[in-house]
Amino acid sequence: MAEKKSKLAVIKTTPTIASVDDFINMVTNEQKRKDSFVLLEIMKKASLEEPILWGSAIIGFGHKRYKSPGSGREVDWFLIGFSPRKASLSLYLMINHKEHAASIKNLGKHKTDGGCIYINKLEDIDLKVLKSLIEASLIQGKSA
Repeated sequence: MAEKKSKLAVIKTTPTIASVDDFINMVTNEQKRKDSFVLLEIMKKASLEEPILWGSAIIGFGHKRYKSPGSGREVDWFLIGFSPRKASLSLYLMINHKEHAASIKNLGKHKTDGGCIYINKLEDIDLKVLKSLIEASLIQGKSA
């Protein structure tokens, strides 16, 4: 069977040149702002990449062109990222949630939906477990 031709999908969320620090400093919830700076440093150290604001509200690290095995469509995205949303901190980790179910269960108070992990504040979770999930995401993202 012939391999499907790939086509780069155009998405709304793309890298910007906006200041990540300025973006985080505009977060009105003080706890979420403080936690965002901690996440920023954790992800920067783990990825060895500088943060980039993707769209208007997602902080991403690294770059990867992902290809859908089903459609053959490709999309440019980051390896790991987070967003200080109004309801919670959204973590974008490119991990297989079934494969890492035990670690996710041991993370602490969180919710998952799709590929995201949602936490209210960092004190609700085990940072050691989070760091291991971030590392796993980076490994998986770079090898995929």
